[in-house]
Amino acid sequence: MVTPKTQRLLAERLTLAASRYQEAVVIPHCAKCAVPCCRLDPLVIELEWKQVKAFWQLDESRAAFDRRLAAGKGPVEIRPMNRAYYAHGKVCPAYDEAQHVCRVYDQDLKPKGCTDFPIYEDQGSIVVDLRCEAVDLKTLVAWIARIVGQGYRVVQSADEEFPFIVTLSVRRPGSGAKGRQRGQVKGDRIS
Repeated sequence: MVTPKTQRLLAERLTLAASRYQEAVVIPHCAKCAVPCCRLDPLVIELEWKQVKAFWQLDESRAAFDRRLAAGKGPVEIRPMNRAYYAHGKVCPAYDEAQHVCRVYDQDLKPKGCTDFPIYEDQGSIVVDLRCEAVDLKTLVAWIARIVGQGYRVVQSADEEFPFIVTLSVRRPGSGAKGRQRGQVKGDRIS
């Protein structure tokens, strides 16, 4: 039986694994990516008002901008929904195509979805978007297995509607590790 403490520790280790993989593999690849996610061709990014205002250099109020969008006179790539905005189909204004860099990468304006893409922890699992060319699923699975330790196995499942979205979960094999307490952290591993 997996205790809540063990589940929390696993979620922390999965977050660590995702973060380390992003830093070591994905981010260094961004500058040479053939299809940068910042172009927003196949992707949609969720934005807050402060980001829309800054990225599109707007000097109007939110209410005026929303009226413009509703009248079909705003940026065609932006759609409002549930007090947020979604951009799709044109290059993000924060992306410098000539330099292949994000102008707001290390700033508070950087959208959360940009920070998480293409790998993030969600409710005790890792979610991976395989549309990112930097992701090697086999390497990522090995990376996670190393961090969570030998007492667990990595299980993959693809979304039925969006098969490029893969969820990686960790499970304890039936026997488990002998002679150690469950949930105990040893270095980078949970046992």
